[in-house]
Amino acid sequence: MQVVSISSLKGGVGKTSVTTGLASAALAAGIPTLVVDLDPHADASTALGVDPHEQLDIGRMLKAPRRARLGDNVVPSGWVARAAGNSPAPAILDVAVGSAYSGIYDRPDLGRRDLRRLSAVLAGSEQHYDLVLVDCPPSLNGLTRMAWSASDKVALVAEPGLFSVAGTERTMRAIQLFREEFAPNLAPAGIVANRVRSGSAEHTFRLSEMQSMFGKLLLTPHIPEQANWQQIQGAAHSVHHWPGDSAKNAASLFDALLANLLKSNSGIRSGARRDRSLR
Repeated sequence: MQVVSISSLKGGVGKTSVTTGLASAALAAGIPTLVVDLDPHADASTALGVDPHEQLDIGRMLKAPRRARLGDNVVPSGWVARAAGNSPAPAILDVAVGSAYSGIYDRPDLGRRDLRRLSAVLAGSEQHYDLVLVDCPPSLNGLTRMAWSASDKVALVAEPGLFSVAGTERTMRAIQLFREEFAPNLAPAGIVANRVRSGSAEHTFRLSEMQSMFGKLLLTPHIPEQANWQQIQGAAHSVHHWPGDSAKNAASLFDALLANLLKSNSGIRSGARRDRSLR
């Protein structure tokens, strides 16, 4: 099981859009996946079309992580029913639902014990999932650091703009410092350039700047700005099941991005089967 945090220290760069795009690609590829919605705004949970009943949200699971029983509290994404007819294997895309309650941990002063809370919640879930995507809040407070402690890799999301590029450079330094103090096995998965406008001279310049600054860590393909993305998310659809050439193109880009993000991780098995009765 690979745990990947999707992070940005700058808001408004489309971090949740990238998380849900990667989740859509994983579902289409048959990769059993869990999305942990660690952002207190819970936008990923809305976009993934979850319908929780008695299940605990991620904030309440973090409160008592060793008694959380993750398998009993995840919620299947509303996307799964649409994908079932197109996949030879049972589709698994579950969500640890976000809520404002998790905000009690979004503080800068969490100690080592608190930083291990998400790791404790995820413990034992290897038999159910090959991939865990953690949608982090746009800050370097407790929740993001908790996610990094539980992760194998961090994928950073940036727009090709001055402040976003500068913020990405700061985040790379923050990851290095965090590795040295708390998580020596943590690695940067790469940087996703999002909301790219092909006709923008500024974006072209910043992409070139990012390439010179980050080299191979700048992942391809870049994700272009898509006018109907808000509509897709508002309807709680995966991009792979939205009609039109624009969505089809975006879906193929996320397929390629997921492959590049995980290409060094041999533990990810496309089309892997899982028996949900294990839960």
